[in-house]
Amino acid sequence: MAKLVECVPNFSEGNNKEVIDAVAQAISRTPGCVLLDVDAGASTNRTVYTFVGSPEAVVEGALSAARVAGQLIDMSQHSGEHPRMGALDVCPFVPVRNVSMEECVTCARIFGQRLAAELGVPVYLYGAAAQSESRKALPSIRAGEYEALPEKLAKPEWAPDFGPPVFVPRWGATVTGARTFLIAYNINLLCTKELAHRIALNIREQGRGPDQPGRLKKVQGIGWYLEEENMAQVSTNLLDFETTSLHTVYEEICRDAQELNLPVVGSQLVGLVPKKAMLDAAEFYIKKEKLFILEEEQKIRLVVNRLGLDSLSPFHPRERIIEYLVEAGEVDGGLVAKPLGAFVRAVGARSAAPGGGSVSAAAGALGAALGSMVGLMSYGKRQFEDLDPIMRKLIPPFHQAMEELVAMVDADSRAFSSYMEAMKLPKNTPEEQERRTAAMQQGLKTAVGVPYGLAEKVSGLWPALKELARHCNLACKSDVQVAAKMLEAAVFGAYFNVTINLKEIADDKFKRVMSQKVSGMLEEAKQGSAVVLALLDKRVA
Repeated sequence: MAKLVECVPNFSEGNNKEVIDAVAQAISRTPGCVLLDVDAGASTNRTVYTFVGSPEAVVEGALSAARVAGQLIDMSQHSGEHPRMGALDVCPFVPVRNVSMEECVTCARIFGQRLAAELGVPVYLYGAAAQSESRKALPSIRAGEYEALPEKLAKPEWAPDFGPPVFVPRWGATVTGARTFLIAYNINLLCTKELAHRIALNIREQGRGPDQPGRLKKVQGIGWYLEEENMAQVSTNLLDFETTSLHTVYEEICRDAQELNLPVVGSQLVGLVPKKAMLDAAEFYIKKEKLFILEEEQKIRLVVNRLGLDSLSPFHPRERIIEYLVEAGEVDGGLVAKPLGAFVRAVGARSAAPGGGSVSAAAGALGAALGSMVGLMSYGKRQFEDLDPIMRKLIPPFHQAMEELVAMVDADSRAFSSYMEAMKLPKNTPEEQERRTAAMQQGLKTAVGVPYGLAEKVSGLWPALKELARHCNLACKSDVQVAAKMLEAAVFGAYFNVTINLKEIADDKFKRVMSQKVSGMLEEAKQGSAVVLALLDKRVA
């Protein structure tokens, strides 16, 4: 799949629609760039743009936007609630797909160098692109904001990474860099700016200083007041949502607000959010409230409700979750996006991929889907009420496996394609031959890894399928029988795909370990299927 980088430039204009639209058009008109979101704030007087593209395209898109901003934004006239130091205040590059952090660092350096050269403005590097420890954190660079720049730029220790150490009144200075996905998340409070900031100091990692750190790691925070909404916000940046999650920030702020007798009235996501951050929050509330929710769409809806994400404006998941936007912009949705007939015809075409691996993944996905279906047909009905606790435990693993195995239909096809691409590499010199051989070997290991993962995923379903056979609605007996055979067939297919690719792999230890493991899972599948069928045969309607 193509390389994809996200760029999230923050421009210091949130009120003038003509300027906001002009910057957006500059990005949209850049070949290879897809503008995903424009989030303007009146009180902050700041607009956050989110767009994606290849590494080369996003650099061009950011430069196009900066050129427009240089003509239309005058920092000497700017004021707003959000800390800022430049017309283009900060411009991070974020890896999204098939791109390393190092490649995003390269994007930031190329962008910073070209911006400084073209516009004659000072540019600083931060995050993973920072050239010194003192410049890794954005707040450290932005301390004192725009107003402090004349004095700051005169100090040798604050010489910019690119461009002249000269104060440019209309522009200020720009910070660019590379980072992981940052979530800008604000919690609404009916209180004063000062009380909101007091809570921000409690929860942000920096706290009130080195001697009084805050409670939440990888979280920045500030309190401000939104005049247009007549409410305060604790505005936070989640630098790593895997370390501190959305729901943790919300719950901790709610706790502090409750101690101060302050009402929390929802929250706000600025820009885009990764799907995993939303689903992690869903799992938290599902567990906390002992809910039973399977569908991704319903989980997202739960999070919107629990966090009050639609309190200031409607929250449309298809427009705010980055994976949904990226998927919508892709022309080729892969094999699983095809109608069944088209998929079957693709398998039947004169092409090595899709082949047995993709078919095995499809068989496994259908087997897991039948398990989920039977569980749901045995759940939530008065006549099977005593089965509800059992089905609540059995349905989720089938539902999750179904989704993961569907993804493997395309993964297997892509894995084999990487081997085929390696075979096309040049082999004219000894060095080229060595590179080609190494790439082919890695391609074969990748081709082995997908069907092996398929067998491993199915292997984890046998205990649940046996339990389902013991307790399910007997009207679905044949569905469980078919599920057992489909899952068994999936493992058979995985076994054959692993073994055929192992033959050409030179790493003997890898071959031995993989062969032993996949053979064991094949035997487990044979026995598991037989046990399920036997259990069903013993049951009488």
